[in-house]
Amino acid sequence: MDWLGSDFPFSSSALEGKHAIVCGASKGIGAATAKMLAKAGAKVTAVSRNPHDLVGELEGDGHTGISLDLEDKDAIDKFISTIGECHILINNAAGPPGGPLLDNEVEDFEAPFRRHLHASHTLVRGLVPKMEAAGMGRIVNIISTSVREPIPNIGLSNTLRGAMASWAKSLSRELPTCITINNVLPGFTDTDRLGSLASSINAKTGKSIEEIHAGWMSQVPIERLIDPLETGAAIAYLCMPISGGIRGVSLAVDGGRMRSI
Repeated sequence: MDWLGSDFPFSSSALEGKHAIVCGASKGIGAATAKMLAKAGAKVTAVSRNPHDLVGELEGDGHTGISLDLEDKDAIDKFISTIGECHILINNAAGPPGGPLLDNEVEDFEAPFRRHLHASHTLVRGLVPKMEAAGMGRIVNIISTSVREPIPNIGLSNTLRGAMASWAKSLSRELPTCITINNVLPGFTDTDRLGSLASSINAKTGKSIEEIHAGWMSQVPIERLIDPLETGAAIAYLCMPISGGIRGVSLAVDGGRMRSI
């Protein structure tokens, strides 16, 4: 299906005049989200550690790309100081390496927590006044289904994602009335991250990549990987003015894989 084609479910003016900051926008779900927000009319600032050419792929004009290390708080503060009006913030960053939790030293938690929780908190604290002044704010965190059902062999990621979900739920009770915060929980999605996880499992267990994928798909009622643009569409909806009644939720986009309610 052409997820960016004529069947696009949102008006191209739904986010007209809105400025969206998308972190981790160089690839995967971050890039897909930037495309969906631009398709809906937002002006996108695409943030990533490494330079990229995503901006040239976005529909419409006025988009910018920023190279930013989310583990560098001083750099984040400097970036915030350059932002004028802001309506939308997408918190997203690369996940930590896989492996059993007991294999991790305490020091292994530091960089992932800086990149995710600390960076998100710094961005939110800096941008909330700008959103409140604009009269509308939408914050969406791209985390994981592991906040409800921990996933084997990614113990550090499970811990980090759970912390992000609790942080967001706490903020949902504190933010100004015009600002919402929600989480999107991707399932098995067709991204480089999933490919890396499959390779890691292959190296540890000897199972073929095909066997690993088949095992994953046996858990998913729709029997296929999620397209990143499908996840981006769900995120874009949570950024719409009409979504103001949705606050503090964790929305799974997993093809029905999770068994919990």
